[in-house]
Amino acid sequence: MTKRFNEEDEILLQPSGRCLHIEASVTACDRENEACAVLVFHDITELRRLENIRKDFVANVSHELRTPLTSIKGYIEALLDGAKDDPGTSTKFLEIILKQSDRLNLILEDLLQLSKIESGQILFKREPLQIQRVIERTLAMIKPLADKKGHRLLSFIARDLPAVLGDEDRLMQVLSNLLDNAVKYTPGNGTITVAAHPVADDLERPTIVTALELSVTDTGLGIPEQDRPRVFERFYRVDKARSREMGGTGLGLAIVKHIVEGLGGRVWVEANAPTGSRFVVRLPIQHINQPV
Repeated sequence: MTKRFNEEDEILLQPSGRCLHIEASVTACDRENEACAVLVFHDITELRRLENIRKDFVANVSHELRTPLTSIKGYIEALLDGAKDDPGTSTKFLEIILKQSDRLNLILEDLLQLSKIESGQILFKREPLQIQRVIERTLAMIKPLADKKGHRLLSFIARDLPAVLGDEDRLMQVLSNLLDNAVKYTPGNGTITVAAHPVADDLERPTIVTALELSVTDTGLGIPEQDRPRVFERFYRVDKARSREMGGTGLGLAIVKHIVEGLGGRVWVEANAPTGSRFVVRLPIQHINQPV
């Protein structure tokens, strides 16, 4: 044997799900009528996972952008075909075109912001701040939207809360996103509650306050248990049709997760009894004599 034969392939190992790329080379040995084989294994599990995320992201972005663009194109064609001659119809169509244009702009803005956060272009401040001020400012901003649907906005803030290390503008964005979702997805005349209290987040020191827990609770339809782990993924929606009808971009909770984690905290969602959802943000506090 004088020639060298090379083959390569990929295999998927079950049940682990690991993906291996195998390179096999067969060549002659020193001994007559014998051959040597060299097998090289590359674990490409993470590479394939990232490729699938990229493909899903591109597919989702294409779909989310195409939906409002298709609507805009359709109504413009209708106007050109004669609908513009009817003032009432043309006004209605133009309002729809404006709404879809605004939705398109929101998607692009959220995409750009998420991209900047993920790439580290946005630096988070780590300044001591009082969460009560963040809650009060955000509730004042959301109140007109809640009033339109007849919602009650309640707040329960523990006394003498420790300062958290954070970025006030980014925390307001987190809270406003959570409250905006609660307002949108809670049927009329519901109740939305914001609460804040200190917690001991260290199992080794259960009596020492180490974090502050901020929560937004609603009396809406709730999120099925199987969907809760995925609600913070980009473009993931429990009810796609209803979300688009409400004007959601599918990126708000992904942005919330990245901001909270960028501030050293955690965020999750759980069920609210008897109905609705409870979103929880846990942030580290500033300890005495801790440098900022």
